[in-house]
Amino acid sequence: MLPLCLFDCDGTLVDSQHTIIAAMQAAFASVEREPPSAQAIREVVGLSLTDAVAVLLGAEAAETRRVAAAYVAATKSMRTPTDGLEPIFPGVRDGLDVLDAEGWLLGIATGKSRRALDDTLTEHALTGRFVTLQTADRAAGKPAPDMVFRAIAETGGELSRTVVVGDSVFDMQMARHAGATAFGVAWGYHPVDALRAEGAQAVARTFPELLLLLAGWVSTSR
Repeated sequence: MLPLCLFDCDGTLVDSQHTIIAAMQAAFASVEREPPSAQAIREVVGLSLTDAVAVLLGAEAAETRRVAAAYVAATKSMRTPTDGLEPIFPGVRDGLDVLDAEGWLLGIATGKSRRALDDTLTEHALTGRFVTLQTADRAAGKPAPDMVFRAIAETGGELSRTVVVGDSVFDMQMARHAGATAFGVAWGYHPVDALRAEGAQAVARTFPELLLLLAGWVSTSR
């Protein structure tokens, strides 16, 4: 059975924080609410849009749909396919080549919508690199395990041969709830100690280090 690696997108494959922060602050301002800080926004990256907005709004969640719609509008107005606002992290492209050559099934599980994910993959010429794409508008978002289970079903994989890679505690929680292995990455938006506390088996500081962790794991998971 081929191993399955499910990557988070924002903060793991792509450094999208600048777009996310600017769009979220603009969305709050458009409904005359005090924009959240950049740090507060980074802390909810990984959740679905509606869940992230609800957390940032606190108990006053009645405006969630308005802010979420304003966020979508803001992202459309502030980026084009070639503007470079969301660069991929160092080592990602070469690392995906290595994993593909080694026979891994590669997928994405993200809090993005499918439209937003497709835009990101197109921008970086990564369309077709992944055999399963799981988004929070088509399944329950993180930290629920649903996207892991859907990815396994779509690829014919096995839970014991599935690993989740991400930069957020929500990725680690999703993997733990599903019973999958989790590896954290240190180049994203959540602290390393928090990733370990939520179940990361190990945390990679570079993509080459992640490749070593995955190689070691797959050799013992047969």
